[in-house]
Amino acid sequence: MPAHAEAGGGRRGTLAKVSLSSVSAAMAEASTYPLDAVKTRLQLRRSPGGAGGGGVLRVAAELARDGGVYRGFSPAVLRHLMYTPLRIVGYEHLRSTLASGGRDVGVVEKALAGGLSGIAAQVVSSPADLIKVRMQADSRLLSQGIQPRYTGIADAFTKIIGGEGFRGLWKGVVPNAQRAFLVNMGELTCYDQAKHLIIRKQICDDNLYAHTLASVASGLSATTLSCPADVIKTRMMNQGKEGKALYRNSYDCLVKTVRHEGVMALWKGFLPTWARLGPWQFVFWVSYEKLRQASGISSF
Repeated sequence: MPAHAEAGGGRRGTLAKVSLSSVSAAMAEASTYPLDAVKTRLQLRRSPGGAGGGGVLRVAAELARDGGVYRGFSPAVLRHLMYTPLRIVGYEHLRSTLASGGRDVGVVEKALAGGLSGIAAQVVSSPADLIKVRMQADSRLLSQGIQPRYTGIADAFTKIIGGEGFRGLWKGVVPNAQRAFLVNMGELTCYDQAKHLIIRKQICDDNLYAHTLASVASGLSATTLSCPADVIKTRMMNQGKEGKALYRNSYDCLVKTVRHEGVMALWKGFLPTWARLGPWQFVFWVSYEKLRQASGISSF
């Protein structure tokens, strides 16, 4: 691949990466969304215990019965149209900046680049994430004959702003940003390091096999690091008005969750999260790398 391909042609290259990462993220989200719905339902349960396989199967059956498997899918895709391009392109830009002058970029620097890119992307996309979480949580109301809070994205935006103010769209943004830092620190750094290590050790070339191995490794790393913050984020974002809030802030949510449900409750939804992140990253990274190659842009 020619050297100038890394830059991708300046602004045009950046726009191409934004477009390609958006398409790849939408494909990955569509193929793994049911697992995300299971994870969210598990994390909202306030009962002792962690993320056992029996609980996963019961929740999956409930979702299928309630018809809530793809509820919240529209805001999930909307979120990724903002979140994924910002974090992926942002990470590459920071990595290139750190590598200026031909210096090697260390693991710690890559981890910080991934974490900071994730925070920026998540803050921007947090309103769509909030709506997704609430629509997923409302899926259980349908089986009880209760009207869900929102009929769609536009209705959700209108009601949240009207009832909780414009700032209400960013409810849970702090644990959201904390989770984004950990997810992207684990995912982007691990994928980057693992793929180049595989190629450098001549285990295989820069191909589907390398992308698959790297995506599996990054999925496990990201899940382990981010699951506690993800549980806190999900519970904070599902809250309505302050008068009905169970938790005052992220720390209060953390303390109450551990006190009443045990420390393993912080890893509720671990199995579906990992089961989703693995396939999600496989679909995303393989399609993204192939689309980059077809567009004349060098490998990630």
